[in-house]
Order: sequence, then structure tokens, then C-alpha cells
Amino acid sequence: MEYKSFNELPIWQKSANLIEIVYKLTENFPKSEQYNLVSQIRRASVSVAGNIAESWGRFYYADKVRVLYIARGEIEEVRSHLAIAKVLKFCSEQNYLVIDRNYGELLNDLNKHKKSLINKNNQSSVLNP
Repeated sequence: MEYKSFNELPIWQKSANLIEIVYKLTENFPKSEQYNLVSQIRRASVSVAGNIAESWGRFYYADKVRVLYIARGEIEEVRSHLAIAKVLKFCSEQNYLVIDRNYGELLNDLNKHKKSLINKNNQSSVLNP
């Protein structure tokens, strides 16, 4: 399927939905964490969507893939911060498992998207020697 904008990409839509979940989850964290863990989790979750959009806007294949690798790192950063929040009992085990599973699925989807870009690039290289 051909998309006309980054916000039509299923991986961007999933990342945007996860931002909403992250914001709701972190509302209940202690106020003392507002400028620490809450800020880190929220910024990393927003960066995932931002990097997917940035990748869409890049012209060169290598730039697109490079920015997607950054998005992968941001996904893992969110997962790490949420694991710490669980250890500190700022979120329940159940909430943690649900959101971590969703970020794991997003990571898999992001990898598939990256592979499709690689395949598309390889096909165009063969067609345009």
C-alpha cells in the first residue's frame, strides 16, 4: 500500500496511540518524578513517533534507515524507563506488561518497515545499475 503521509503509516499510528497511553500512565506517578522519570518516559515516547515521521521526510534511503534505527533506540529507552517505574512501584505489573508488549510489537513492526525499505532499495539498485 502506498501512503501519502507519515501519519498514515501503521507504525506511526501505533506509536501515537502509545504516547497517549504513556501520558495517562505517568499521570499517576509521584509528583517528585515529574521532572525526572515522567519527563524521560514521555520525551522518549514522543521521540519514537517523531523519528518515524522524520524518516518519512528523508529523501535518501540511508537517512531513512538511520533515523529508524534511532526510533528503535527510543523504543528500548521507553521500555527501560517503564521497567524501572515498575520496580519502583510507580505502575502495576499488569500495566507494565501491557505497555511493554505493545512497545515490543511496535519494535517488530518497525523492523518489518525497515526491511521493506531495504528490499525496495535493493530492487531499485538492481533496476537502476
